[in-house]
Amino acid sequence: MANPISMSEKKLNDGKTEIIIQSNTRDGKAFRPSDWIDRICSTFATFGENRKLRYSPYLKPEVISGVRCLVVDMKLQEVSPERFEELMQFANENKLNVLDEAGNSIEVPLNS
Repeated sequence: MANPISMSEKKLNDGKTEIIIQSNTRDGKAFRPSDWIDRICSTFATFGENRKLRYSPYLKPEVISGVRCLVVDMKLQEVSPERFEELMQFANENKLNVLDEAGNSIEVPLNS
């Protein structure tokens, strides 16, 4: 089994800003269904020229310190504000824990 990624290792070298949505609720319970990250990534996917499914470059499923997470590139907010808002509403409504790149718990960044 691979070593968990520390939050300091999570920071990108190219200056992109990311947030991390954990599979845990704010009260520490595991969120169900456990495959929610896969489902979200599938809904953001498109078919490429070769007819193969291409996942969004703005969403990355990862395991960080043993917790399944969805790493969201904040560029999604510029490229597709409606989809970004939909994702943030999902996190907020399900009370999912959201972290900044440093691993600090933050409020869900909502536009409304």
